[in-house]
Order: sequence, then structure tokens, then C-alpha cells
Amino acid sequence: MARKEFVRLMEENIWTLDKIADKLRLERADTTGYPRQLMSILVRLHNGGRARLKDIARREHVSAPNLCAAFRKLEHDGLVIRTIDEDDRRNTWYAVSESGAQLAKRAMDLFRVGIERVFSGISREDEVRLTEALRTMHEIVKNVELNND
Repeated sequence: MARKEFVRLMEENIWTLDKIADKLRLERADTTGYPRQLMSILVRLHNGGRARLKDIARREHVSAPNLCAAFRKLEHDGLVIRTIDEDDRRNTWYAVSESGAQLAKRAMDLFRVGIERVFSGISREDEVRLTEALRTMHEIVKNVELNND
């Protein structure tokens, strides 16, 4: 019984968080001048640091050829830097440039402002309860993620 309730609550919360994420995306649409997927890739690359194309493709659930097109645009605009791995020339590494880092930080700031706006009406008590629940969830999900790698 407890497992079924857990699964149901996870599903409900994922859908709810997805709706909030959609609302945040709509609120900040076109503020950076880049499509959402490109900004998501840029922000995740900024947060995660230099990465190989094949690892980014796997993480983003995008085929490497499609990702190459996205990175050509980002590289053309000076937001990412591409380097070939000298030890294995089949590998391409991508990193965020200084201007890419600035844009990623701006996008994250806009996202944070949106979150503050979405949750501005909750009581202090609910904010404390939700913060603790999210902290606990983050720790557990992080452990699950580490154990499933």
C-alpha cells in the first residue's frame, strides 16, 4: 500500500513541477533570444563544466547529430568553445565561453525570479515545510542517482 501511494505521489509531484516549469518557461520566453532547448543545454553545460558531445547528447536525450547543429549555433554566437580531444580525436569537448557563462547566469536569475513569483503567495509556514520536504527529496534522489550510475 505504501509503495503505491509513494508512486502516485511522485507522479503527481512530477506533473505539478512540470506544470510550474512550463509556466516559468512561458513567462521568460524570448528574454534571452534563444530557444528553450538551447538555453537548457547552455545552462547545464555551465553548471556541469566542460563535457564531451556524446555525454551531453546522452544527458539531454538528443542525438549527437542534432546536438551538433545546436552547438554550431552556440559556437557561432560565441557562447561555447569546442575543442578536439588530443588523446582521442573522435571526442569533441564543449565548454561555456565567458559570454556564454554570462547568458547562462542571466537565464538562471530569470528562472529564480520566476520561482519566487510563483511561490510568493505561500505562507512562511508552508515555505518552511516545503523547503524541508524538498531538501529531503533532493538528498534521497541524489542517493538514488548515485546508486544507479
